[in-house]
Amino acid sequence: MNELLELLLHTDEVIMRLVAENVIEAYTILFLIIYSETGLVVFPFLPGDGLLFSAGVISASTELNIVWLVPILIIAAVLGNLTNYFIGSFFGHNIERSQNRFIRKYLIQYIHQTRVFYNKYGAKSIVIGRFFPVIRTYIPFFAGLSGFKYSGFLIFTIIGSVLWVPFFTLAGYFIGENAWVKENYLLIFLGLIIVTLLPFLYNVIKLIINKIIFRKKV
Repeated sequence: MNELLELLLHTDEVIMRLVAENVIEAYTILFLIIYSETGLVVFPFLPGDGLLFSAGVISASTELNIVWLVPILIIAAVLGNLTNYFIGSFFGHNIERSQNRFIRKYLIQYIHQTRVFYNKYGAKSIVIGRFFPVIRTYIPFFAGLSGFKYSGFLIFTIIGSVLWVPFFTLAGYFIGENAWVKENYLLIFLGLIIVTLLPFLYNVIKLIINKIIFRKKV
């Protein structure tokens, strides 16, 4: 738990230490973090965008090779999404086959609503959602839960991953050596987290306000 907290608070320092100790282990840890953040619904808090940026910065001046790093993390992102999709699909199938009265009355209707959403916005949500923390953890799960077509999900997952990983990793690699970036690295790291979270927080607040207004009208 302490190691995880240290990674969240001092991402660049932890990666630097890992690279110095064992570069293969560093690749493995980075792979597992990206895989877990996108593949397991219990880890939406893991660093995604900031981690990619940090890895890119560090690869510019250490044994961490950007040529290997980018494809490794793209694979991690794709496999994470697929894992989450199949978990959601497993739960979706079991819920729809359930004879439990409560499940049939309340949960199945949410699956149907989710299915309508993915049929309309699935492609956009899978690709664009990759760039938003928390949201990217749950999008593949609900895609599987709703029964979104696997072939389409796979294509959009690959597209989203190929856009997401290089965007942040190469940004770190090419501008990380800049003197201003080095001096303000922590500020940039926190800024990435805040900026990517803003749309999610905006929609949460908007949803809460709409519910309050709706209740007042009722």
